[in-house]
Amino acid sequence: MTGEGRPFKLFNVVTTMAWGLGYFGMPHVLLRFMAIKNPNQLKLSRRIASIWVVFSLGIAVFLGIIARAMKDLPDMLDHSDLTSSSKAETLIVEIANMISKHGFAFALIGGLIIAGILASTMSTADSQLIAASSAVSENIIQDVFKVKMNEKMAMLAARLTLIVVAVLGIVLAWNPDSSVFNIVSFAWAGFGAVFGPVMIMALFWKRANKYGALAGMLGGGGMIFIWKFAVRPMGGVWDLYELLPAFLTGIILIVVVSLLTPKPEDEIVEEFEKVKAM
Repeated sequence: MTGEGRPFKLFNVVTTMAWGLGYFGMPHVLLRFMAIKNPNQLKLSRRIASIWVVFSLGIAVFLGIIARAMKDLPDMLDHSDLTSSSKAETLIVEIANMISKHGFAFALIGGLIIAGILASTMSTADSQLIAASSAVSENIIQDVFKVKMNEKMAMLAARLTLIVVAVLGIVLAWNPDSSVFNIVSFAWAGFGAVFGPVMIMALFWKRANKYGALAGMLGGGGMIFIWKFAVRPMGGVWDLYELLPAFLTGIILIVVVSLLTPKPEDEIVEEFEKVKAM
């Protein structure tokens, strides 16, 4: 490899690995751990989740390698042009369709593949919808705006939130040529940069306080938009996945603001030490 190619390849590796930072801020991942019945099972749950991630993402990478090989073979797929992002997203469906044409048993396998796609989609969707509805009805309306609501009103607010989210989803999916990957990558970066640094610093640094957390969330979220629409279009070395600079911005702001503001209350520090001892 030439001297010019080596930095470019390293840049691609860095911007690809930055995707992993998003896991620290994903609501549908964090909710699983928050809802655990026995805190003593957290270590086992962490191991299971880590092993599952290796398998699932490894299979996704393997499918990408298969697609690169199959796109140049028109006889293998009905739609061999998988270079565009919208076409590439149909890869698993195309493979399932190809398998199903070789007999009843293979048709069942193709059906299982399609069922797996629907199951994974519904699993993520329901977690995100629950997180959105509870965040609006409890965290935003009641905690932030201090609006007192009874159980019936809170349920109504949650249902209205689900309707709004569903309508927005229909609007985003209306264009058949749009790329789900581009939308998901931006949302993944947003969740990862806003909540990821806060989660990490809250778990590993007891000096972090609420002012630093708020600054990190606002700074990380703002950097996502700045880097995506102002910096990244310049190309070259600036064409970096926005999650990485936004994540680093959030970490730095949490540290700086926490050190410049009062220490956390003794109650928070005691809770930190208690959780750490577990």
